[in-house]
Amino acid sequence: MVRSVLLTGAAGRVGEAILADLADEYEWRLLDRDPPTEDLPGEVVVADVTDEAAVREAMDGVDAVIHLAGDPRPEAPWDSVLTNNIDGTQTVFEAAVDVGVEKVAFASSNHAVGAYETDERTPEMYRPDHDFRLDGTELPRPGNLYGVSKAAGELLARYYHDEHDLPVVCVRIGNLTEGHPPVDYERGQAMWLSYRDCAHLFERCLEADYGYEIVYGISDNDRKYYSLERACEVLGYEPRDNSARHD
Repeated sequence: MVRSVLLTGAAGRVGEAILADLADEYEWRLLDRDPPTEDLPGEVVVADVTDEAAVREAMDGVDAVIHLAGDPRPEAPWDSVLTNNIDGTQTVFEAAVDVGVEKVAFASSNHAVGAYETDERTPEMYRPDHDFRLDGTELPRPGNLYGVSKAAGELLARYYHDEHDLPVVCVRIGNLTEGHPPVDYERGQAMWLSYRDCAHLFERCLEADYGYEIVYGISDNDRKYYSLERACEVLGYEPRDNSARHD
């Protein structure tokens, strides 16, 4: 049973969503490269995710890891995603094996499959009655170098699971916004993930049993081109929000 969790990149938007609902549910160790500007639950560790010794020390004694840290910019240059996203993720997985954590939830991204969107395959075609959905079994098809780094993270997760039997779930996060979904463009509504669904999804990543999984992190939107079937089946994800009927 997971009681203590290391959350890397804790000061980011995904970390904010997770802690908004789950602050009292676990013993948190929060790692971020910058000192916090507000009170956060649990123990705060100021360190860079590429610092092997600091990451290993921060991970020692926790049951599970939610790995969010990295350069989140879709336009991030190669030197940044190589260092922060790829090297940093490998550091986290290596430390997880060394200290023997139970499981890791890795924050991947819709950008790992962004190039599946073409002029012929647009958000407008993904209506509720349409059969096509990306479900996590497709090969990565990144549309930028940030997406390349997230695809690399998924492959690192596969390696550490196969080689070291580390349970890892990779969550291809969609368009996370607080409050109402975006109203100005259809793609954002199709990919929308609410804060409370985000927190619930990562709670299920901590509580469910799995080996290696890739799931999509979106709310149960009427119009979506990512399948939630695997997240629901394997993790027990039960999203409550829908960009078409948000209240």
